[in-house]
Amino acid sequence: MKKVSFEEIGAVTATFAVQEGTSGGQVVKVTGQGEAGPCAAGEDFCGVALEGRDGFAAVQVKGFAQVKAAGALEPGWVKLTADGQGGVQAAAGESGGREFLVVETDSTAGTAVLYL
Repeated sequence: MKKVSFEEIGAVTATFAVQEGTSGGQVVKVTGQGEAGPCAAGEDFCGVALEGRDGFAAVQVKGFAQVKAAGALEPGWVKLTADGQGGVQAAAGESGGREFLVVETDSTAGTAVLYL
């Protein structure tokens, strides 16, 4: 049983037109004027898409969010990039990624909670 919940604390969302293949729960990048879409592995992401409809979706751009996580992540400030499968991964090398505060990880479920 979890002792602390970070769910939706400080959540800020914005509506974007989304590219085909964008689904709820995946990290996304800005792909054009007011448009978001899936990230390739190693790319920076701007937020997490929520469930979309008719070519639009709310994208959480700030606050605590749970995301899919590839590989082992430790709590703390971690440089992250997209993993190309809708989740995040630790950035490879010194030059890639952006720092995010990871506050919770679950390696069994393959998820992490981070502050966008």
